[in-house]
Amino acid sequence: MTQHLAAPTGHSTPGTHTGWWRDAVIYQVYPRSFADANGDGMGDLEGVRSRLPYLRDLGVDAVWLSPFYASPQADAGYDVADYRAIDPMFGTLLDADALIRDAHELGLRVITDVVPNHSSDQYEWFKRALADGPASPLRDRYHFREGKGENGELPPNDWESIFGGPAWTRTPDGAWYLHLFAPEQPDLNWENPAVADEFRSILRFWLDMGVDGFRVDVAHGLVKAAGLPDIGGTEQLKLLGNDVMPFFDQDGVHQIYRSWRRILDEYPGERIAVAEAWTPTVERTANYVRPDELHQAFNFQYLGTPWDADRLREVIDVSLAAMRPVGAPATWVLSNHDVTRHATRFANPPGGTQIRTPGDRELGLRRARAATLLMLALPGSAYVYQGEELGLPDVTDLPDEVRQDPSFFRAAGQDGFRDGCRVPIPWTTTGSSYGFGAGGSWLPQPDSWSGLSVEAQTGDPDSTLELYRSALALRRELPGLGAGDRVDWQPGLPAGVLAFARPGFVCTVNTTGDAVRIPAPGRAVLASAEVTAGGAEFVLPPDATVWWAV
Repeated sequence: MTQHLAAPTGHSTPGTHTGWWRDAVIYQVYPRSFADANGDGMGDLEGVRSRLPYLRDLGVDAVWLSPFYASPQADAGYDVADYRAIDPMFGTLLDADALIRDAHELGLRVITDVVPNHSSDQYEWFKRALADGPASPLRDRYHFREGKGENGELPPNDWESIFGGPAWTRTPDGAWYLHLFAPEQPDLNWENPAVADEFRSILRFWLDMGVDGFRVDVAHGLVKAAGLPDIGGTEQLKLLGNDVMPFFDQDGVHQIYRSWRRILDEYPGERIAVAEAWTPTVERTANYVRPDELHQAFNFQYLGTPWDADRLREVIDVSLAAMRPVGAPATWVLSNHDVTRHATRFANPPGGTQIRTPGDRELGLRRARAATLLMLALPGSAYVYQGEELGLPDVTDLPDEVRQDPSFFRAAGQDGFRDGCRVPIPWTTTGSSYGFGAGGSWLPQPDSWSGLSVEAQTGDPDSTLELYRSALALRRELPGLGAGDRVDWQPGLPAGVLAFARPGFVCTVNTTGDAVRIPAPGRAVLASAEVTAGGAEFVLPPDATVWWAV
């Protein structure tokens, strides 16, 4: 039994459901790789718009769009040259307006990325700061410093870029500027009031366009420690690490987000902001979602947890406990555009969030399906990355000559293999790009993706797509699912097995490679693998999750 046949319940109209984000399932669209309407091989806003009915029918509540702003694309749009314009590769402001309107008519909310830690080096401020020379007042809107050494030939401090190499680049006039990411992404100086004023204006621009919220890129990075002190040591810095760093998670960021919350609260319809905040602990993450700050923060500690019952239970308990005092919902996420898809992570031995080998595909998919049902059963809000509902693996064998991840071309930093999770998703069983668009795709798709396409999986009760559709429908129907802050762990289970109760509902999870026989807590309504249930006991297959109505 792997399917629930009840039809999805209707979506509420944006703005009619109090605290909608507390139990929302939010679908991340990476516009480059979702759908291509104009046939140039690159996804675009009109392509996203054409597929909105698919997302409504999937059963999600909101769509989060990765950056589509005017950009030289040094880092796939996270280097913004104009925060109030659409890059021509994605369309126009009219296309964005039409997308937002269509989404609202379908009962979907729209969340857009905002990138406040850094701009593009083609942003007008930075271009003028370079052109006007060392005396330019615009240089104070970034982190320009004199170098060390006899002639200023050494960087101002020992910080390294997340993408590898020094976090400083020297200009022709001898000054250095800070960039925690690529040199084309100079960090903004949030101590300068003009920066805060500009971003308040940017938020209002998009809120006036009708967006329902923002995902705040590098939310933990805006404020740097006073004096930009050296770190010391030789350990390579990582974006996904948990070390305390002088450029991340400084207390000053919270004043910024309090001012943003006041703007969000001025608008009707419960507009929200979501922090991408990599912090040393879940408790530090909770600081970003205090009642007068942001509404949600990504739970990266959960994303990085291996498929292990004890570790999962620990991170679930810690996450719920950390959010409870601030009254914010916990969030749960398994994949995104920066990490290896979880169907591939779980196919390999535990090894972090960047995996280079395909591993055991069958094992990875089995665990990914089970992990999805676990995630969707937990209290709070969940995020789904495009294509995970198809069970897509990472593409680990992309030729070097097609890769576009900027960190791939640098000597250190992240592994530089993020292209593997960004390959355009398949919609149909045939065609040069499996329905992505008429002009091929900007990254090559594996031949095996025909069978993983939306067309191939629709109507197949055993497919991963239909599992997601059923789970999202049940999540709306069962009153015990969705919002909340507690789970009731069930005792007396074999090692490697988890079970927790919520009102009228029980979720059981087997993280081991062996089938186990346990008591049946109620009526099975959904399972990630074939289950034979009957009488007082049932057999829980290896790496499987079952939902029960009680």
